[in-house]
Amino acid sequence: MPASDRTPPNTPSSPPRRRRRRARRSPATWRERLAQLSPRARGVLWGAATLVATLGLAAAALLLGYGRSRGSGDRVVEIDWPADLSSEDAAALLADKGLVEGREAMAVFLRATGGTGGFVPGPHLLFAGASPWELRSLLGRSLFRPSARVTIPEGWTRFDIAARLEKLRVASRAGFLAASADPALLGELRVAPAESAEGYLFPATYELGLDSDPREIVRRLVGEADKRWETLSARHPESAARLSGALGWGRREVITVASMIEKEAAVDEDRPLIASVFVNRLLDPEFKTHRLQSDPTSSYGCIAWPSEAPSCAEFAGKPTPAMNRDPRNRYSTYTHPGLPPGPIANPGAKSIEAALAPPVTRFLYFVATGGGRHTFSETYDAHNDAVQRGRPP
Repeated sequence: MPASDRTPPNTPSSPPRRRRRRARRSPATWRERLAQLSPRARGVLWGAATLVATLGLAAAALLLGYGRSRGSGDRVVEIDWPADLSSEDAAALLADKGLVEGREAMAVFLRATGGTGGFVPGPHLLFAGASPWELRSLLGRSLFRPSARVTIPEGWTRFDIAARLEKLRVASRAGFLAASADPALLGELRVAPAESAEGYLFPATYELGLDSDPREIVRRLVGEADKRWETLSARHPESAARLSGALGWGRREVITVASMIEKEAAVDEDRPLIASVFVNRLLDPEFKTHRLQSDPTSSYGCIAWPSEAPSCAEFAGKPTPAMNRDPRNRYSTYTHPGLPPGPIANPGAKSIEAALAPPVTRFLYFVATGGGRHTFSETYDAHNDAVQRGRPP
């Protein structure tokens, strides 16, 4: 083979093709890319960025030391919350009350989570150790704030209820007592004329939000009492008519007697008989004093109006002979004939029904004889015998 026809080893027979290089574009800036988005997409993007920023600020507030409580979680704080406070002023007020440590961090948190526009002015019951979200939900009376299961036993007074509400952080004792004696609210609820809603706060179990408006609690309890009254009175229309005709009793008088039964009775069988004794003492012409002589009424006088009767100074939860004899105790049924001025507790359905439909008896006396039961007598001599038998040897 001629030398000219030889191809050197590893030498391509034709020149290599050159690859075309694509021109690289400079990367688009974020502004250019943002401009290429539709207005709706830009809005969504800005919304997401705002949310992230808000959460970041809230997290920063927490990390900066949002108010860890200065005191125990058992400590409650009453605040009459002013209207139209800024986030800074609200944080300062919470810090002054010892509910937060860092007012600046709390102010950041409040601003980042919507400000204070939704906070409800007026009385609030807050508690040490509450989280930032709990304080926000309480001050705004959010439907999603924490709640408590509140059980009100039969025979409790409004003072007992007020103490339990404060203990469970539902409402302050003072706030509930004021609301349950507010003339305007009593008129709205058709409890007036009365000094308070005592007797109309139906004993039951309720689910109530923490830091509730005391007036709303009163409305709830009275509303339940109204429903129960309608049901019970509908069962005994003839008996209710007899009580109205013979004694002039309406709902208030029946509830007053029911409250006395609730404080006297320990077993259900005794409730109607106790009711008959009270009715007989008022109707029997031979029982001329018309004094019901019920110890629990004197006790209530010292609970509700302790400063009126000097004998109340020695009150320690149980009535004394001096309290019963004290004419300045307006609730003493030993010194004042007829019913006391109003209910002395909040009766349950069984006591209300007993007062609505007392059986026909000739009993004028009863005395506790142990085991939660009473002995009922028609004459004073028989009553004295029962008292002697009931005394320990």
